[in-house]
Formats: sequence, structure tokens, C-alpha cells
Amino acid sequence: MKVKTILVSQPEPASDKSPYSRLQEKHKLKIDFRPFIHVEGLSAKEVRMQKINFSDFDNIILTSRNAVDHFFRITEEMRYKVPDSTKYFCQSEAVAFYLQKYVVYRKRKIYVGEKSINDLEAVFKKFEKEKFLLPSSDVLKPSIPDCLNNMGIDWTRAPLYKTVVSDLSDLRDVYYDVLVFFSPSGIESLFKNFPDFEQNNTRIAAYGNATVLAADKAKLRIDIKAPTPDSPSMTMAIEKYISNNGK
Repeated sequence: MKVKTILVSQPEPASDKSPYSRLQEKHKLKIDFRPFIHVEGLSAKEVRMQKINFSDFDNIILTSRNAVDHFFRITEEMRYKVPDSTKYFCQSEAVAFYLQKYVVYRKRKIYVGEKSINDLEAVFKKFEKEKFLLPSSDVLKPSIPDCLNNMGIDWTRAPLYKTVVSDLSDLRDVYYDVLVFFSPSGIESLFKNFPDFEQNNTRIAAYGNATVLAADKAKLRIDIKAPTPDSPSMTMAIEKYISNNGK
């Protein structure tokens, strides 16, 4: 069956030159964007119940833009002034660059990994006698605590925000040829919003092993997978599917 409509379970790209725009124009598709999940910050009261004293930590580990936003949001709400001497350990360049929204980059000690926390192991060990704080979501990939524990550093997790299922009730009678998912939470949101969802002719596109596993567990038929050696991005995987199955 031809693909004419696609729903991507993420926010719409800020740029009109995104790969989705090119895909839409090339194949004359209707592509809509709708986050199936969203992030909500915990209140200062909820964070205080964790009994974490921010002044105990000279080092902050930042793994995402959300972690950056909610660390500075909650410290402001709790009227804690983050010292200029604080050191920041950013998982990637993108996270470090985003940090500039809150701190004067050239005046801070910022350490940057290429893609993961593992890249910073040598730097962590330079400060192994100090304490590290990891601002995080309520759900944390096991690989992150495993990595930090293996390094032998003294670290504490601070859940400051949570992932919440978005209300999609307005989509109940709207149908798309392809639904695109990027996380297990997106699959969970689909069934929380539509417990009686039946796939029928709807194609499911899943990005990443965890998403594929969640879709399998939900007994969904996965028609499009990414990344793969010949389709490293989701747009490339969708385009390949369209080319092989007709427009």
C-alpha cells in the first residue's frame, strides 16, 4: 500500500530544511509532528523530599538538554546560587553548547565527551575524591549508572523531571499510513491513549533497539527500522521503504 500520510511522534523540527521537509516534498507526503510524551519538572517540594543538598556537590554531570534546563530551574526555585567554581561534565558537545544558555562558557570549567559519559572517564578520575551530582529524569538508562559505578566515583542521582504521556485524544479518529516512534515511552503513550488500538494497515517505524523491543512486546508489526547500515537515519529508512513499496 502506498504511503501518503506520516505521523512523527516528536516535536516539529525548527528548521524548514530538515530531512523530513525534503522527504515530504520529494514524495508529496503529508507529514505531521506530535510529541507522544513530554517532560514535566518536579516541584521544589518534591526535590527537597530527596534530601539532596546542592552545596555538597562541586561537579555536575549533564547528559541532556532537559537535565541542563531542570538543574538550573530547580536551583533557582530553591534560591540556591550555583557557585562559579562548579565544574560541568557534559555527555556531548550539543549538551555543552546548550549549557551556554545558563553560564558564561569561557568562565566555567566544562568538560565534554564525544558521544557518551564513557569518553570522560580520564577526566572523572582526576577528581575522584570529589562528589558528583547527576540531574536526571525519573527514568534513567541503566548504562549511565553502570558506567559511573565502574569508574568508582562518588556520585548521587537527583531526579528533577519526569516523562509524562501526552493527551492524544484529539487523534482518535485520525488515521496515518505510518506512525514513527523513537522511544519505548512513545509506544506506551500510544496504548495509554488508545487501549483498543489495532494496527491493521498502519505501518510502524521504530528507531533504536529499545523502541523495537517495546513495539515487539506490544505485538506491533514493525515495517520500518532504523538505524541500519544502509539507513542510519529514520528519514532514510522511510524513504527506502517508500521506494521499495511504491509511493
